[in-house]
Amino acid sequence: MREIVFDTETTGIHVSEGHRLVEIGCVELINRVETGNSYHAYFNPERSMPADAQAVHGLSDAFLADKPLFVDLVEDLLDFLEDSPLVAHNASFDFAFINHELGECGRLHIPQSRMIDTLAMSRARHPGAKHNLDALCTRYGIDRSHRVKHGALLDAQLLAQVYVELTGGRQIGLLLPGDAEPARAPTATMATRGPAFAPRPARAARPHAASAEELARHAAFVATLSDPLWQEAETSPAATG
Repeated sequence: MREIVFDTETTGIHVSEGHRLVEIGCVELINRVETGNSYHAYFNPERSMPADAQAVHGLSDAFLADKPLFVDLVEDLLDFLEDSPLVAHNASFDFAFINHELGECGRLHIPQSRMIDTLAMSRARHPGAKHNLDALCTRYGIDRSHRVKHGALLDAQLLAQVYVELTGGRQIGLLLPGDAEPARAPTATMATRGPAFAPRPARAARPHAASAEELARHAAFVATLSDPLWQEAETSPAATG
């Protein structure tokens, strides 16, 4: 199954306040395995960058001034996304900005049915814990030492690893890209000692009764015992009732 993990950077929090998309980074997964295919782009937002937003991602007006508009790259982005499910952290935020930009281009919005929200997944799996990307990387032992500021492609790459852990970790299956069917766990009818193992043939029970010779030797041995305890029990009042 193909999925796209993505992240965005913007000029602010609310589309309704005129904020715009300035960066997007996408990572392709096939059966929860990164393929190495990615998409990354910066966009000129056609507005100034607030200082508090620049402090988060480091993208300045001067840096974005010569970048293409979203409309100039929309075809490339949609070609990469195809109709795959889209994974994001606090996905409603990212969807709002992408759909706003698509609407400005006269394109259809991406339906919510394609949205997978890792924030909601984390809250369900780890109630009461911290759920930001840094905290989840720490929880799952994912190296984020190179994350100095937010960056859409870097954050998408980190989130892809987090998403794999949230959906069961690296052992969720034994598929490699291109495999047709998922590997199945061994069942009770499958051999457990390798392909060369074969069940042993059933054997009839061996006789366990003592022979006449063995019984005679036992009787002779018992006769040599003086006052055995079981004879006292057999002749006691309690035994004779």
